[in-house]
Amino acid sequence: MPYFLWTIKRDVIDYHSLSCDQMLNHYGKTASFTTKIGLCVNMRSLPWYVQANPDSFFPRCYGLCTESEKQEFLDDFRRTVASSILKWVVSHQNYSRGKPSIKGEACEPGSGNKKASENAESKLTGLSGQLVDTACQVCRAYLRQLEHEGIDVSEDSTRGLTEDEWKDLTEQYYSLLHGEAFISTSRNHFSQCQALLNKITSVNPQTEIDGLRNIWIIKPAAKSRGRDIVCMNRVEEILELVAADHLSAKDNKWVVQKYIETPLLIYDTKFDIRQWFLVTDWNPLTIWFYKESYLRFSTQRFSLENLDSAIHLCNNSIQKHLKNDKDRSPLLPYYNMWTSTRFREYLQKRGRGAVWASVIYPAMKRAIANTMRVAQDHVEPRKNSFELYGADFILGRDFQPWLIEINSSPTMHASTPVTAQLCAQVQEDTIKVVVDRKVDRNCNIGNFELLCRQPAVDLSPFHGSDLCVEGVSVRRAKKQMPTISNVNFSSSLLDIQPLKVRCPLAMPNQPLGPPHSALQQDSKLKDAKVLPCTLPVPLRRSAERSCKVQSANAVSGGKIEFPTCNFQHIDSKAPKTGLTKAESNKHSDPDILNEHPLPSVLPSVKTVEDALFQPPKPPGNSAAACARLSPGSAGGCPWPGQGACPDVGTGLSSEQGLGHPGPILGLARLLGQWGSCSRDPSQDGVGDGLCLTPCVA
Repeated sequence: MPYFLWTIKRDVIDYHSLSCDQMLNHYGKTASFTTKIGLCVNMRSLPWYVQANPDSFFPRCYGLCTESEKQEFLDDFRRTVASSILKWVVSHQNYSRGKPSIKGEACEPGSGNKKASENAESKLTGLSGQLVDTACQVCRAYLRQLEHEGIDVSEDSTRGLTEDEWKDLTEQYYSLLHGEAFISTSRNHFSQCQALLNKITSVNPQTEIDGLRNIWIIKPAAKSRGRDIVCMNRVEEILELVAADHLSAKDNKWVVQKYIETPLLIYDTKFDIRQWFLVTDWNPLTIWFYKESYLRFSTQRFSLENLDSAIHLCNNSIQKHLKNDKDRSPLLPYYNMWTSTRFREYLQKRGRGAVWASVIYPAMKRAIANTMRVAQDHVEPRKNSFELYGADFILGRDFQPWLIEINSSPTMHASTPVTAQLCAQVQEDTIKVVVDRKVDRNCNIGNFELLCRQPAVDLSPFHGSDLCVEGVSVRRAKKQMPTISNVNFSSSLLDIQPLKVRCPLAMPNQPLGPPHSALQQDSKLKDAKVLPCTLPVPLRRSAERSCKVQSANAVSGGKIEFPTCNFQHIDSKAPKTGLTKAESNKHSDPDILNEHPLPSVLPSVKTVEDALFQPPKPPGNSAAACARLSPGSAGGCPWPGQGACPDVGTGLSSEQGLGHPGPILGLARLLGQWGSCSRDPSQDGVGDGLCLTPCVA
């Protein structure tokens, strides 16, 4: 079993299946900083982790995957248009006066001398000074937004430009940028534009790299080695490229980043820096920074007039397929690479030797450390793992390094004499850090130096959200039960049949007599001084849901009387006026009965269709129960010829006792709040024929 695994691709090995003593050169879930879209999104969270501004070392970037991101990019592009117009005014005046332009950026309306410039301007389209005023208005609104002054300003004064006004402003900017027009009254706006640019520079650290041409670099979100990367300076072309759905769903995600228009050049050639760093632990975060790096040059001379990727992309995977331009300086090597040591020698010859140690090198270290702190919560921190990363930087004219991207599995191919030397050395030094240092803390670690090591933090196990609600429950006040004087309680019956519930009395070969549960309940009722009563069992209603139904028991004669029930409230010693004997309706048809409107909310009684009311079973045998249920019927039994009568229950189970009243006591209490009803319940629109509206007694 191998104990040290070094692979180029992370997906080749399932690191979850490795044992704890197996070492792997990759971590899981590093896309938060090793992909363009991940780095773009996570850098916005940097102020939550460290006191640093990502705009000071990472060019602003937008993911064009959603409409909101597209709108943010469009707003940024338009603001840059306005500030570029102000830069044009300032640089044009400096050029006319023979002064150096802003940081070396100059507009070139003509060539030669001032007279040639004036002759060239006479052939161009003159633009009104209103263009400068509109650009100043946009820049002031931007400053108010950054300084949070727009809160106290009226809405009319902060009104932005309309879409037509933005389109007109952008088109005039394009003509001004490409030398097709000029502003004749630019000198009248010089002071105003200069003052606004100074304010913008003080609050926006990327004002210097924006330049004049508003160039943006468009990248696929998850590709590497410079594939499908293009540079554009027209917003409509950028949005059209993103909207074109000619890529797969996985690759159809784009990132647009502000292009650095003012890079540091060596012999008029653009370059970038590949800087290695090593992460050996994520908790505590431990980063090792490599002291040596190398520069990668473009094969073409730098120019903003041509947006070809061969000029602006320094990736070796792209430049190795191109031939060096004949106009490029011969002082640059044919293999287009320098070591950082050779770069320091170059700076030393030009009197800037201290810049590397004082500006460039410390700024790259800060950028790496801040980026790793943001990504720390997203990476899967497997112990006994490590990973070597390659970060790409571009230097501005002020030697400020700008982080472009971070690559996992950086190339170790010896493609040039520079990489043949450095790549072998960095791999050997990596082994020293991750293997030799485990045995000897004071061993030689080559060109690596410890960048940062956080204090160890004990992570408590996560069990989800621990939420709790505190308070006092609110209970409804008990209503006083009104006195019931006389209640007509009758119900229409249809096809009275035995209950489909098997009980001891309905079972064959069972001796008749009072069941044990009935005796217990009867004793409890006797102790509570509450007389039991029985109610008929209304079964299935007719399909027409009519209140007029025919009795199925032809022998009984159609008149069912209810016994008199006297209830005594449990909480009171004084007896309440109970239910009197119900009187049947004096109708011509003896089989048509009054249906009393029962409440629709009974505690233990179902009122849905086909539900059954279970009346209580009196103590004693089933014959007595039948006689008590229908004393007027023949033999006292509503089920003649059925043998033993089914047990119809008592309404109070043996488990309930008096503390939990059964359907009879609950029915009596509810009736005390409803009173009698003389309306036809079928008018209420209730499907089961019950009256659900409280009536006045």
